[in-house]
Formats: sequence, structure tokens, C-alpha cells
Amino acid sequence: MDQATTSSPSSPPPPLRPMQDKLDRHETHGQQSRSSHTLSPPIPDDDDDNEDAPTPPDNQQPLPLTMTTSVLLADLPRDATAALATAGTFPQEKVVVRFKPVGSAPSLAQELCKITATRKFEEVVRYLRRKLKCGDSESVFLYVNSAFAPSLDEVVGNLYQVCEYVWDVGSFGGLHG
Repeated sequence: MDQATTSSPSSPPPPLRPMQDKLDRHETHGQQSRSSHTLSPPIPDDDDDNEDAPTPPDNQQPLPLTMTTSVLLADLPRDATAALATAGTFPQEKVVVRFKPVGSAPSLAQELCKITATRKFEEVVRYLRRKLKCGDSESVFLYVNSAFAPSLDEVVGNLYQVCEYVWDVGSFGGLHG
């Protein structure tokens, strides 16, 4: 069956065959069949000298934080509900919109108007159509900062934030806060 191997002192010993092979197979009447033997669970390591190892995260013990991290974490919302409650808010409740006519478009008597930041851009279009007394068949084209035409469902506060970023970079015009 197994041959005995001899090894010289300079060569490594042959690999050991796993015990599972010997336990799982046995010969019955010249045929090999699977046995119901299974390995016992592995023996846990008895490293009692490593008692200072960190505890698993299941204990929910607080981790030490740097001062900078603790200050940042103190300002974060406690849960997703609190974060979502402040997600749709804008720094200013109302936004001032300045209308500048281009080409042959008529000018308004009042160039500025205020609108709530949470309103949609379609309300700005509706307001302008009403002020210009446009008919249903007449088209009105509105551009923000003479650069782009937002969709009607865009929130005015978001457009203001885009303009505010452009103002910080150095361009002027469009929606004013």
C-alpha cells in the first residue's frame, strides 16, 4: 500500500497526506465507497498570552478619536431622518430673479422679483408670461446667466446655488440672492 520513503538530511520531508482521505474512504469487498465519517471542528488556538488583542466590534466600545475627527463627527446628523430633513433646505428662503431682455424682447417695468427658493422654474416662466401678457401660442425663452435654459421642473434654489458658484469664480448676472 504505502511505500516507505527515505529522505536525505538535505531534502525536505515529503508532504503529509490529509487524514480526511483515510477517514472518508475505506475498502469494502474490494470497492471504495464514501463513508459518513466527518472531521471534528478545528481546535481553537490557545494563545492565552495574547489577551491584549483588540476586542471585536460586536462589543460596541467607543474607539479613540482625534480631536479633529470628534469635532467633525459632532456636527454630523445622528441619523438618516435628520440628514434628509435638512437636505432640501437652502441658505436663503427667497431668491431675487433679475429679468434682462435680449434682442427684441420687451422689457419689464419691474426688473426684479422675489420667489421662494423651493419653487420650480416653471413658476418663474409662468410669472414672466403673465407680466408680458403672452398668448398661449407665443413662445418665451428664458436663460440663466445667458448661458443655459433650465428645465421647467428645476428648483429655483438649485439654480441660485449654480449662479452663486459662478459668481465666486468671477462671472455675474442671472439670479441674485
